[in-house]
Amino acid sequence: MALAAPSLQQRRDARLERRRRRIVGAALALFATRGYNATSVEEVVAGARVSKSAFYEFFTSKEDCFRELLEQEGGALIHDVLAAAATGHDHHERLRLGITTFVLSCFERSSVARLLIVESVGLSESVDTVRHELQSRFADAVAEEVRHATGHDPFYADKDPQVFGRAVVGAVSDAVGYFLTHPGVDAESLAGSLCRIFAP
Repeated sequence: MALAAPSLQQRRDARLERRRRRIVGAALALFATRGYNATSVEEVVAGARVSKSAFYEFFTSKEDCFRELLEQEGGALIHDVLAAAATGHDHHERLRLGITTFVLSCFERSSVARLLIVESVGLSESVDTVRHELQSRFADAVAEEVRHATGHDPFYADKDPQVFGRAVVGAVSDAVGYFLTHPGVDAESLAGSLCRIFAP
C-alpha cells in the first residue's frame, strides 16, 4: 500500500520547523561563543540565513529566544542526567552517575552548558526562573538520595538533604563552568574528583 503524499499543511509545517531549527541553532552558537549581550537578533538571522520577520514568527524577542533555548536544551541535559542516575543500583551509584553524566554532558554540549551555567545568570527574572527550575530538578534528586541514605550510610548521616543537594549542584556547576573556560582538567578527571567529594 502506497503512503499518502504529505499534505500542503504538512509541507508548510515541515518548512517552518526547518526554519525554526536554523534560527535556534544559530542563536545557540552565538549566545555560547559571543555571549547574550553581545549577540543581536540581526546576527542570529544572518547566521540562520532567514529574514528578521522570520525570527519574529517564532519569538517575541531575543530574550524569549534565549529562554526557550534554555528550557529545551537545558531541560534535555538535565533529563539525561536524571535518567542516567536512575539506572544506579544504590544511592552511591545513582549519585556518581548523576554527577558524572552532568559533567560529561556539559563538556560534550559546551554551548548548552554555557547557557545554563554562565549566560543565564542574572539575565532577567523569567530566565532566572527557568534556570532555578532546572537546577532544582537536579538538586531535589540528589536530596532524595541523601534522605534515603541518612539512616544507613555514615557519610550522609549528619547531612541535611536539601542543603547537600544544593551544595552538589552549586559546586558541580561552578567547577564545570571554570574548567570549560580554563582548560587543564578533562571531563572524566573532573567528574571523578567531584564524586570523591560528594559520593565517596
